[in-house]
Amino acid sequence: MLLDPHAPEAETPPDAHPSLDLSGRWHCALDPEGTGELDQWFRHGLPGQPGQPGQPSELTLPGSVQYQGLGDEVSVDTPWTGSIVDRSYFTEDRYAPYREPGNVSVPFWLQPRVYYRGAAWFQREVEIPDGWQERDVVLNLERVHWESTVWLDDRLVGSERSLTTAHRFDLGRLSPGRYRLTIRVDNRTVVDVGPNAHSISDHTQGNWNGIIGSLSLTATPRVRISRVRVLPDVAARSARVRVDIAAGGSGAGKGSVRVSARRFNVPGEQEAGPVSVGFEAEYSRDLGERGLTAGGAHVDVDLPLGDDAQTWDEFQPALYDLTVELVTEVDGREHRDTAGTVFGLREMGVEETQVTINGRRTFIRGTLESCVFPLTGYPPTDVDAWRRIIAVCRAHGLNLLRFHSWCPPEAAFVAADEAGFYFQVEGPVWANQGAALGEGRPVDAYLFDETRRILDAYGNHPSFVMMAHGNEPGGRDAEFLASWVATWRTYDPRRLYTSGAGWPAISENDFDNIPDPRAHRWGEGLESRLNGRPPETRSDYREWVESRTRPIVSHEIGQWCAYPDLDEVSRYTGLLEPRNFGIFADFLEQGGMSDQAGAFLQASGRLQLLCYKEDIEAALRTEGFGGFHLLGLTDFPGQGTALVGVLNPFWESKGYSTAEEFARFCGPTVPLARLPRRVWTADQEIELDVQVAHFGAAPLDADVTWSLRDQNGAELGSGPVAEGVTIAVGNGTRLGPVVVPAGLTAGPAQVTLAVTVHDAAGARYENDWDLWVYPPAASVDVPASVVVTSDVEEAAERAAGGATVLLELGADSIGNDVALGFTPAFWNTAWTKGQAPHTLGVLHDPQHPVFRHFPTGGTTDWQWWEVLHGAKAMLLDELPAGLRPVAQPIDTWFEARRLGVLLEAKVGSGRIMVSSLNLDPAGDRAAARQFRHSLLSYLAGDDFAPEESLEPDALRSLLR
Repeated sequence: MLLDPHAPEAETPPDAHPSLDLSGRWHCALDPEGTGELDQWFRHGLPGQPGQPGQPSELTLPGSVQYQGLGDEVSVDTPWTGSIVDRSYFTEDRYAPYREPGNVSVPFWLQPRVYYRGAAWFQREVEIPDGWQERDVVLNLERVHWESTVWLDDRLVGSERSLTTAHRFDLGRLSPGRYRLTIRVDNRTVVDVGPNAHSISDHTQGNWNGIIGSLSLTATPRVRISRVRVLPDVAARSARVRVDIAAGGSGAGKGSVRVSARRFNVPGEQEAGPVSVGFEAEYSRDLGERGLTAGGAHVDVDLPLGDDAQTWDEFQPALYDLTVELVTEVDGREHRDTAGTVFGLREMGVEETQVTINGRRTFIRGTLESCVFPLTGYPPTDVDAWRRIIAVCRAHGLNLLRFHSWCPPEAAFVAADEAGFYFQVEGPVWANQGAALGEGRPVDAYLFDETRRILDAYGNHPSFVMMAHGNEPGGRDAEFLASWVATWRTYDPRRLYTSGAGWPAISENDFDNIPDPRAHRWGEGLESRLNGRPPETRSDYREWVESRTRPIVSHEIGQWCAYPDLDEVSRYTGLLEPRNFGIFADFLEQGGMSDQAGAFLQASGRLQLLCYKEDIEAALRTEGFGGFHLLGLTDFPGQGTALVGVLNPFWESKGYSTAEEFARFCGPTVPLARLPRRVWTADQEIELDVQVAHFGAAPLDADVTWSLRDQNGAELGSGPVAEGVTIAVGNGTRLGPVVVPAGLTAGPAQVTLAVTVHDAAGARYENDWDLWVYPPAASVDVPASVVVTSDVEEAAERAAGGATVLLELGADSIGNDVALGFTPAFWNTAWTKGQAPHTLGVLHDPQHPVFRHFPTGGTTDWQWWEVLHGAKAMLLDELPAGLRPVAQPIDTWFEARRLGVLLEAKVGSGRIMVSSLNLDPAGDRAAARQFRHSLLSYLAGDDFAPEESLEPDALRSLLR
C-alpha cells in the first residue's frame, strides 16, 4: 500500500529544510606557516580574538581575504600560481624599475593589490534553534577556493576539496544552543591540476582564498531526497525522474515518491503528473571520511509530459519546474521531504559530422569564458551577472560558452537555461606544463571525482550540452581519457563528451575539439593562410570534415590581438590591477608614441575584426562542420597579456566593433559569398557563389539578392541570386554562380558587396564584403622628375643635391628582426616566444595625398595584403622624434619600437620618400601596381612637401 503524500505529519514542520544564513562578519586569521591545526585554533579561538595574541581581523563572508585587503605586498618573489614563459622580466634592464620593492608590476597578468597563498581561518558562533534536534544539520558552502576543513567546537567534522561544486558537511544531530564553527580554507595547490588551469591560476581569476555564494546551515529530515536526476525523452515527450533517498539512521522502511512538473517560462502553461511510485528500503548511516550519509533507496518515476510538451533549445527555451515529494515510514514513524529541480525537454545527438539538438542540426558558435573577473578576483554567484554575460554573447551571434578548465557556479546554469544558451563545461584541469594525466598521479582520481560531482550538481540543466575533461592534456592521456569518456557517457548520457579541449581526437569522442582547422595555427607565423596566401573567401575545411566520422568543433580559433586600451585602466576599481598596462604605457612613452595609443587601438582593432570575420566565415562555409570556439570574444589578461577580444574583460566594447556588426557574420543565419579574390580591375566581372549557413529553428522560404555599393552607401548595381528558394537547416545551400557586371565603377574605388536573404516571414539577413576595383592599366612608369633607387648612398646624394627621390628598400636589405605580417600578432609575443608576426597592422592617415589613387580607411584592409606580403618594417629609433611615418606598422606592446614602411622627409635641398613595402608590379598584383601608381603620382606632384628633415646618416640607420 502506498502512503498518502498529502497526509499530515505533526513531527515535521511545514518547512522541510529550515536553514540559517551564515553570511556576515566572521573572525579571520591568516596561517601562512600552517601552524593553526597544531596550535588548535579551532579549540582556543583565532589569534586576535579576546584572550588570544595576534592582530584582530574581521571580514565578510561570502568573499575572499584578498578582496578585503588581507595578504602580502606583491614582490618579485611572490609564489605565483601560473607559468611564466618570458623570463626577460627578471633579467632585462628595461624591467628593472618594475622589480623595485613598492613598485613591483608584472607584465604577465592582472595583479592583485595584495597576494596570499596559504591557509586562512574563519570562525564565528552559530545558534541552533529549537526543533532541529531530530534532524541532521548540514553546513553548505557554495564555492570554496580550495580545500576546506570544518570543526564544530572541538570536533573535527571533515574536509572537502572540490573546485567545482558546493562543500557540504554533515554536522550530525545537534541540541539547541550555541556552537563555535571554525572553517579553515587552504588555497595552495592541493592537487596538481596544472599551474595554468583556469580554475586556480593567477593568469585568470587569481588564486583567491575564501568562500563565495551561499553559506548556510540546513536542517534535513531523517529520511530525505538526496539527489534527483531527470532524463528527458524527446520522442516520447516524457522524462524519467531518478530519485535517490538517504536516511539519517538505520532501519527498514517503505514509502512513496510523487512527481509532478509545470512548464513555466513560455506562453501556455502546462502541468504534468502527478505520478506516484512506492518502494521499500533498508537504510544505514555511514559517517565516513566526509561525514555524509550513505545507504538508502532509489526510485525511478516515468513522467509523461503530454503530446504538446515543448522542447528546450536556443530558439524556444521551454523549462519545466519539477517537484518531488517523499513520504516514508521507518520503524513505525512517518517522514516527509520535498525537492525540486528545473529541466528542459532536450536531447543531444550527432548526425554524421554535425551536432544535433532535439534532432535538428546545430552549429556551435562559442567563445571561451576563462574565469576572468577583475573586480572581485572570483566568479559571480548571482544570476543577474550571468544573464548580462549571456546577453552580450547572444547579441554577438554566439550560442555557447566554453568554460576553459573550470566549471561555473549554479547561477550561470540558471541564466543559460532561461536564455536558451549552451555550455561546454570542463573539469578544473589543464594537466600540462608539468602536470599530466594517465600516469597514476593524484590528478587522475581527482578528475574522476570532480566529474561525478559536476554531473550530480548541474546535470539537470538543459544548458549543459557538452563536456570535456579539461584543456590540452599532457602525459599518457589517450587511454586514460578513453576510459573517462566511456565512464561518464554511461553515467550520464544527457550531453556530448569529448576527451579534451584541444586533444586527443580518440574514437570514443562524441565530437573532436581540435585546433587544426582554423585560419592560423600555433607556429605557422607568416606562412598561415591569411599571411601567406592572397585574400579570398573560398577556403574552408572540407578535407577535415571528410577525414572524420564525428563532428569537429574548432579549438580556440582567432587569437588575433589588438593594442592595449590604456583608457581601460580606470575600470579596474577592485582587487585586480592592470599593472601590465602601466608597463606598456611607459614603453610607448619611451618610444615617443604615447599620443598614438588610441589610434593604435582603433587601427589594430579593426584589423582584428577583419580577421575574425574571415576566420568565422571559413568555418561557416564548411558544409558538415560542427562549429568553433573563439579565443575569445573578450580579452584574456593572462599568459603574457593576450588582448584577443573585441570586448574587454568586463564584457564591454573597446570602441571599434559593435555587437550588430559582429552578428552579421556570426549568427544562426549568415549569407556567405565565395569570392576568388578581393581585388579586381574595372574591366573584370566579379564572379562569386552564394552560400547560406542557416541553423535556425526551421527551413526558410526566401528570396536572395546581391548589391554593390560605394563607400557612401549608394547602390552601384544589384540583382537576384535566387527567388522563392527553400533554405534548409544546415550550410549546404549553394546558389549561383552570380556575375556582377564589369564597369559598375571605373575605379580606383573601395566597394561593398552585400548578399541579402529576404525571408517570406519578413526577416532579413545580410552580410557584406569589401572589395577593391582599380583601373585595368594603372601606370607604373617613373615620372621624369622622380629618381627611383634601392641604394641608400645614391638616394642620400641625389636628394641632398635637390632631387625628388624614391628609395625602395627590399626586405633583404633591412637587418632588424621585426616580423611584419598582414594579420595582427597571434595571442601575444611573450607567451609564444616571439612567434611572427610581431605587428598589429599599419596605421596611416587616409586623407594623406599619397593615397589619393589608393582608397584606404586608415587601417589595414585586404587591399594592403599585396604590399605587405614580403615587405619589411624599418626601425626609426635613430630618426628625429618629430618624424612620423606616412604608413606606420604598430609594434607589439612588449617592444613598442617606432616602425615605418613609408616615410617622407627633406634631405638637403631635396625630398625623399622611403618605402619598404613590396611594390613589385609584375604579375597578378593589381593592388601593388595601384599603390605604386598612387605613390609616384604623389611624388611628381606639388603636394609632396615633407616637413621634417633627415641627415644622410639617419637614412643609413634604416638598414639596421
